[in-house]
Amino acid sequence: MATRNSTAAGRRNANTRAATTTRASKTTRAKSPRTARRQTSLLSDAIDIPTPDTRPLKCYAFDPSHGKFFGNEMTLGVKYEKLIPGPIGERVAVIDYDGENKRFYKPVDLDDPSLLISSGLNPTESDPRFHQQMVYAVASETIQNFEAALGRRIRWRRQERVPNKKGKRPKGPLPGDIYRLNLYPHAMVSANAAYSPSSKGILFGYFRASTVDPGRNLPGQTVFTCLSHDIIVHEVTHAILDGIRTHFSERTSPDVAAFHEAFADIAALFRHFSHKEALLDTIQKTGGQLYQYHLEPEALSPGNAAFQAQKPQDNPLIGLAQQFGEARGTGRALRQALTELPDPAKLKDPSLEPHERGGILVAAVFDAYFTVYLRMTADLFRLFRAAGGNVESREISGPMANQLAKAASKAASILFKICARAIDYCPPIDINFGDYLRALITADRDNHPADPLGIRDALMQAFRLRGILPDNAQYFSEESLCWSPVPSGVFDDFKKLIFGDPNGLTRKEKDHNGELLRRYAMANAKSLGFSRKTPISVPSFHPAFRLAPDGSMRIDMVVEMVQTADVYYDDDKPELGTFPMRCGSTLLITKPPLKSGEYGDGQLRYLIRKRLDGPNGERRKRRQRNFHLQEGMLEGNDPKRFEIDFNMLHSGF
Repeated sequence: MATRNSTAAGRRNANTRAATTTRASKTTRAKSPRTARRQTSLLSDAIDIPTPDTRPLKCYAFDPSHGKFFGNEMTLGVKYEKLIPGPIGERVAVIDYDGENKRFYKPVDLDDPSLLISSGLNPTESDPRFHQQMVYAVASETIQNFEAALGRRIRWRRQERVPNKKGKRPKGPLPGDIYRLNLYPHAMVSANAAYSPSSKGILFGYFRASTVDPGRNLPGQTVFTCLSHDIIVHEVTHAILDGIRTHFSERTSPDVAAFHEAFADIAALFRHFSHKEALLDTIQKTGGQLYQYHLEPEALSPGNAAFQAQKPQDNPLIGLAQQFGEARGTGRALRQALTELPDPAKLKDPSLEPHERGGILVAAVFDAYFTVYLRMTADLFRLFRAAGGNVESREISGPMANQLAKAASKAASILFKICARAIDYCPPIDINFGDYLRALITADRDNHPADPLGIRDALMQAFRLRGILPDNAQYFSEESLCWSPVPSGVFDDFKKLIFGDPNGLTRKEKDHNGELLRRYAMANAKSLGFSRKTPISVPSFHPAFRLAPDGSMRIDMVVEMVQTADVYYDDDKPELGTFPMRCGSTLLITKPPLKSGEYGDGQLRYLIRKRLDGPNGERRKRRQRNFHLQEGMLEGNDPKRFEIDFNMLHSGF
């Protein structure tokens, strides 16, 4: 009986434990989802998904004619931003309207997950959506490069705010303002591409290749200018320069249009040296002599080439728009960085069209670039020879090629920054090649007083060899070519000038600074090079933030001041009309360092003037009058006849 009761008690205890375990198990299972959700919620609150810094997008490094050779298919990392189909972002908008066929092409959605994960569409000539992707990517990268060099956000062209009869200036947007640059990949059937302020953007054309000598194109195939990396950079640079210096597009001499073309070519050509695969390939084929016009053929030939490997190829790094040039039957790139021996007499030839004239400036800059590159790599070649290497041979080791590529890319970055920053040291009107030389020397000396690579000497000698000389320089020396800093105490300080931050100025800060600068200009008109009788406009002012050699931050306000007078073509024949004659000053105003917890007033560091009075002013009037007569600008009353028409200019490609 006791045994039976013990057994029954044991079964009851076992059942109780099992029931308890089951209830506990059910309770645990019931709580697990809530616990998991709570833990997941805590994790999601603690870890935010960061916004990416860059958006990778595929494009051509050169153009479709290069195929997949020379690292022609590349991926650009452009600053990330939310896009709507087009693509349309904050700074640029791709509007794909085909003017010939009168239709819109379906816009690409670069925020589509399939495209985000694959760095966009693969390069192809046949898909308009890739064309949209490429113009957006290259334009965005070009903007980034200029902003990094200039130390500020760039802006597009703004219409001048002319005061009304009551002296009030219009506020808010004006019809001529460009706030977002429009890119039209298939705007027209034309062997052309052009920046157009009236269209507030860039018009890219497409055309049929030559049927006789199409180069690496099929006879009669369609060639798209929007697929040329060089052409996109070139046109966006026109828009950037027009936004920085509006009066640089006003035709006052043969140098104006030539400078616009040269500056855009310089920006496009320097980008070649950031294409790593193409750079390494060219270094291997030239033995490090990047300036060679032709690459050595892959196979030797006793006479004429019997097959393609025996034909010498053009150097892709120093040629601009290869496919475009070949498609038009020229058998070569559109233009070259270095094409012929320096000839100082060539610049005096009045028959030179703007691209030819601009080519002289491009050659001078790249002469200096290759000189600096050779100085940077001299020790590498000495070590190469000491180890038994033959500098006459194009056979160099992989590590040697990598070091040469780093030097070439670094030199290109340095020279591009100098070329871009020099714009801030130019007078705001009537630009010429001599002014730009002075600006180059001053910009580099101001930002990097020490010059271990001899960059300034290389620039000076390259310009001198081509007859590019500045006006009124007493000697051809660094000290004489530099603009002179303003001595302390000569001008009043700029009280209450707001320098803002690298993202720019607010509308309220712009209004405040504009009024302050205009009052300062009128109060100091004579010293700044102006007349008190005529209003002085301030077309632009923008803060620039740059690191000084000692690591400190230098903050400058770069200001344009311009005054305009209407001058008769002939004082005895007023019926011939007038033309605008301007004087202008560029001011670099420095924000002083923090002292005792406060900032001082802005101090004028450089004043770069072009006056209307005196012998130089009279000489400028005669030259500008003769140029206008020669170019036929007397006809009509449209004030835009004095400005560069980039569509007409580029039709002479």
